[in-house]
Amino acid sequence: MNTPANPWDERFAGPDYKYGTEPNAFLRAQAAERLRAPAEVLVPGDGEGRNGVWLARQGHRVTSVDYSTVGLQKTQALAAQHGVAVQTVHADLANWAPPPEAYDALALVYVHLPASFRRSAHQRLAAGLRPGGWLILEAFHPAQLAFDSGGPKDVDMLYTPALLDADFEAWLEPVLRWDGIVELSEGPGHQGRAHVTRWVGRRR
Repeated sequence: MNTPANPWDERFAGPDYKYGTEPNAFLRAQAAERLRAPAEVLVPGDGEGRNGVWLARQGHRVTSVDYSTVGLQKTQALAAQHGVAVQTVHADLANWAPPPEAYDALALVYVHLPASFRRSAHQRLAAGLRPGGWLILEAFHPAQLAFDSGGPKDVDMLYTPALLDADFEAWLEPVLRWDGIVELSEGPGHQGRAHVTRWVGRRR
């Protein structure tokens, strides 16, 4: 029997980086404000590693998790290019959990999970934060369906601030919650005007 192809491996198969090699702008700003190196940072759904490698370049100890082995290989290549180390973990967020209270920060950048396990995955990830640890999240809002700049076309995989409030309420205190229009320039995958949700919380 043939093993079904991983669509993310196919998406990342080319030599270019689908979402570029520079970090997400919101993550860059929030990490500079809230994180002090060397912090232990978990980056689930890190794809080809643009965010994890940038965090490592800032002096943080980074663990990048992704379902795509191709993406993780490109993460290691990008890390080597910049002379930094990133720990990579091949895992499915449908059932993977980090060690409890192991991280100072959690970066979730355009990690759009199916409604069937989104809430449980968010709670497992939040449990990996130490008390006082930060979650920095940017994702597409349901209003993104009116734009062609990227993101899932399934409204159940798009996030509002209220949805994130509910997912994380047992673990995190919201510090910043916003949605609105931004201009994206993140490789060929995210280009143009977009409606995004930004959410920052702190582990209780």
